Amino acid sequence: MQKVKRVKPLQYIRKLRGGSQPILVRADDGLVYVVKFSNNLQGPNLPFNEALGTELFRVAGFNVPKWRLVEVSDDFIDRNPSCWMETECGKLRPDAGWCFGSEFLSLRSNSIFEILPEQRFSRIRNRRDFLKAWVFDVLSEHADNRQAVFLEKRGSLDAYFIDHGHLFGGANGTVTPKLLVSRFLDPRIYCEPDRNDADVIERMVRHLDLSALAKVSRNLPDEWRTPAALARYDRFVDRLSDPLLLRITVRFILDSVEPARKDYGGCAQSSRIRHRRQDLYAQILQA
Repeated sequence: MQKVKRVKPLQYIRKLRGGSQPILVRADDGLVYVVKFSNNLQGPNLPFNEALGTELFRVAGFNVPKWRLVEVSDDFIDRNPSCWMETECGKLRPDAGWCFGSEFLSLRSNSIFEILPEQRFSRIRNRRDFLKAWVFDVLSEHADNRQAVFLEKRGSLDAYFIDHGHLFGGANGTVTPKLLVSRFLDPRIYCEPDRNDADVIERMVRHLDLSALAKVSRNLPDEWRTPAALARYDRFVDRLSDPLLLRITVRFILDSVEPARKDYGGCAQSSRIRHRRQDLYAQILQA
C-alpha cells in the first residue's frame, strides 16, 4: 500500500454501538464505512491504532476490511446532528477533518455473525488464524478482547479481524495489559495446536514487511501520529525483533490454549489460578 486512499461521506446512515460511538456512512466511492472520529470518547491514539492495526493484520495475511481516510466536513456534521457523541455532560460535536473508516462488511454477505455457537467453529476456514492473532495482540499490547466477525460463504465461514483501536497500549497509549485481555471471549474457538504451529507463527512474524507499515504510518494525518502512539508502535517493532521474546510468547500462548478451553465456564478457583499464571508471564513481557 503506497498511499492511503481517501473518501468523502455522502450519506449519514445511523449511529453504531461501541465505546467510540462510530457512525455508518455511504461514501463517494459507493461503499459503506464504519467511521470513528478523531475526538472519539476513548482516546486520541484510536485512529492511528485502527489504521496501523488493520494494516498490520493485512500485511500478515489476515482477513480484514478495507479501510480509508474519511474526510468529514463541518457541513456534514451540522447537517447530521444524530452523529454527535453522547456524554454524561450532554452531546459532543465531532471534530471535522480526517476520520478512520472501515468497510461495513454486512453488505458483502447476507449472513454475517458476531457470535457463533461452538458447534459452528469447525466451519471456520481460517480458524487457525486466531492463534496467530493472539500472538500479534500480545506483542502489540492489545488492551481489549480480540474482535472478529464471520461471513458465511457457501456453507463455510470466514473470520474477519476488526476493531484494532486498542492495540499498542490502548486508545491513550498508557496501558500494559495482561495476557488474557486480548484473547477472544470464547477460548474454545482456538484450534488445538499441532507441532508445526510454533514454527509457522514465528516464520510469519520474522517475514513481516515492516517497511510497508512504515509507509502507511508516514502517510497518516499528522494529528493521528501522537507521540504516545508512535512510541508504543516503536515498542511493538522492537518486540518483533527480539527472537527470544517471540519464541517465549508463541510457546506460552500455544501451551495456554487447551487449558483455557477446558477452564471456560469452570470454577472460580481454577480461573484465579490460571490468572495468576498469566500475571507471572506478563511480568516477563514487561521486562
